[in-house]
Formats: sequence, C-alpha cells, structure tokens
Amino acid sequence: MPFLILILILIVLVLVILNLKIVPQAYVYVVERLGAYHATWGTGLHFLVPMVDRVSKKVNLKELVADFPPQPVITKDNVTMQIDTVIYLQITDPKLYVYGVDNPIRAIENLTATTLRNIIGDLELDQTLTSRDIINSKMRMILDEATDPWGIKINRVELKNIMPPKEIQDSMEKQMKAERERREKILQAEGEKRSAVLVAEGEKESTILRAQAAKEAAILQAEAAKEAMIKKAEGEAEAIRKVQEATAAGIQMLNAASPEKAVIAIKSLEAFEKAADGKATKIIIPSEIQSLAGLATAFKELVVEDKEVK
Repeated sequence: MPFLILILILIVLVLVILNLKIVPQAYVYVVERLGAYHATWGTGLHFLVPMVDRVSKKVNLKELVADFPPQPVITKDNVTMQIDTVIYLQITDPKLYVYGVDNPIRAIENLTATTLRNIIGDLELDQTLTSRDIINSKMRMILDEATDPWGIKINRVELKNIMPPKEIQDSMEKQMKAERERREKILQAEGEKRSAVLVAEGEKESTILRAQAAKEAAILQAEAAKEAMIKKAEGEAEAIRKVQEATAAGIQMLNAASPEKAVIAIKSLEAFEKAADGKATKIIIPSEIQSLAGLATAFKELVVEDKEVK
C-alpha cells in the first residue's frame, strides 16, 4: 500500500512538472481547453490542466521581417520586370493571428504579389524606377488594412530590387552614359565661359587701373609744372623786388649826399647811354641835360688837351 501511494505521488509530481509552462519575454501562448480557445498567456509561470488544456500556438510579438522572392510584374508600357519586396510586420492580436488565417506569412506573400502587380500596372517603366517611396507607401496602406483582421500590423514595406530585362538595362546604361557626357560638356562649356568672363573682367580692371595711373601721373605732372611756375614767378618777383630795393637805396643815398646838378646830369647821361645800349636810333634828351652835357663835353676836351700839353 505505501508503495502504491508513493507511485501515485510520483505520477502527480511528473504531471505537475510536465504541465508547468514558463512563457519567455516577447512571447505569448495561445491556450485551448477541450479544443476551444481558452486564454492567451503572457510572460511568466503558468499551469496547464492535464488532459484538458493544451498550448495551441507560441506567438512571437517581436517585429518580424519577411523577405519574399522576386515577383514578375508588367508595367503600363508592357515591360516585364522582377521585383522582390521586404515586409516588416508585427503581431498585435495573437488570437486573431492563430485563428484568423491559415499560414499568415504565406497569405501576406500572395497578397503582396497581387498588390504589387496592381500598383505597377498603373505605372510606366520610368515612373516605376523613380517612385519607390510612393509604391512603398501604397503597398503598406493596402497590406496593413488587409491584414488587420489577422491581428497583424504592417510597419514598413520596401522594394529591395527592381530588375528590368537585360535589353532595357543596356538601353538605360547607354542613356545614362549619354547623359553623363552631356553634363560633362555643359560643365566644360560653363567653365570656359566663366574663364572668358574672368579674363575679360581682369582686362577691364587692368585698363581701368592703367587709366587711373595715367590720370594720376598727369595730375602729378600738372602739379609739378604749376609748382615750378609758382617758384619761377616767386623768383622773378623777388628779383624785381631786390632791384627796386637797390634802386630805392641808391636814390636814397644820392639824396643823402646832396649831389650837384652837374653830377646828376652826368648820371642822367650814363642812364641814357645804358638805355640806348647801342640799339636806339634816336634819343630825346631834355634841354637842361643838353646844356649840362655840352658843358661836360667842353670840360672833357680841356682835360684831354691839358694832358697832351703835359
């Protein structure tokens, strides 16, 4: 009897241990009781009723990344290309995720392919290649709305690769090469134009500087000539002043000496002699000076004769 009790206790302990469940962080367990949904267990320790409860699904609440293979799509201008997408999703309602749709990731993949075909079908090739953000936004809104009954939220949709046909790629490469060459020529022409403008501006500034230098030189020369003329005029004025002062001094000395009329007459004759300087053809002499001059001549002849007699 004690042995049976011990076996029973061991069986109970084993059942308890086997039915204890620890739910880790960022996970939840969807539990069914007698085949129907019973509860959603969060992080922590939980106990399953043996033979009654079971864990239907372990659900990951972290953001998931679904990378789908390339899908063939046809653009509005009938170009077939391959596009692969990456979906970032998160489970918000574990119950809907478990019971809303069978194989949710597969369902999202098919929904992504059909949505992508619908969007690309309304765009031409060039628009498809340049409108990634628009395509991503449209797909995210459509997928998020479609997956809401499944307890899934679509956070982001990204077009990873857009692969046109080989001949289209070759044509695009040639077009890009031609565009780069065109831009290079434009840049070269703009550089040459800029260089010519700079050279012209340099020549213009050089001409202006030369004109300014010539103007300044002419001004300096004019100022120098003006200064020389002023100095010359000042010198001539000084000379005239000196002559006048000398003449005035001589007159003053003669007045101070009280000269006789004969001396004044002789000086007057000397002055007339200097005035004539051998060039005058006629000199008018006052009558008083003429009489004195005759007297002076007679006196000079007497002196000469007296010298000869001696």
